[in-house]
Amino acid sequence: MPKAQLLFTPHKNSFSVKVENLEKLSIDEIQKLQTFVAQRKGVFSFETYTFSIQKRIGLEEFETLLDLCNIEASITQVFSQIKEARVSFGQYKGMLYRELPDSYLLWLKSNYNGPDKPVIQKELLQRKL
Repeated sequence: MPKAQLLFTPHKNSFSVKVENLEKLSIDEIQKLQTFVAQRKGVFSFETYTFSIQKRIGLEEFETLLDLCNIEASITQVFSQIKEARVSFGQYKGMLYRELPDSYLLWLKSNYNGPDKPVIQKELLQRKL
């Protein structure tokens, strides 16, 4: 059984992880990852094979957390080169717009009229929502 191949990206107040081989993992391994993310109040996107968690940690701490949860993984750290727009308000404050759940973006489309409206519209177009 293959182990998860993870790309770990630290951010200012959070971190995101892309699961490179999600489709090759067993249901049990995927459920372990889902539980890991849910326990930390993170967001898991099956569309992009990524999850993000609102906590600032380093690679070593992330590896330790995975070990404690019995998740076998090969982890590579990457650093974001492009400055991406982040949510500056509400429950998802600090997260990248690309990490937001579709339902929240659709809510913002109808209910938000602030300075980030063009960013929201661009993300909606990219997701074809």
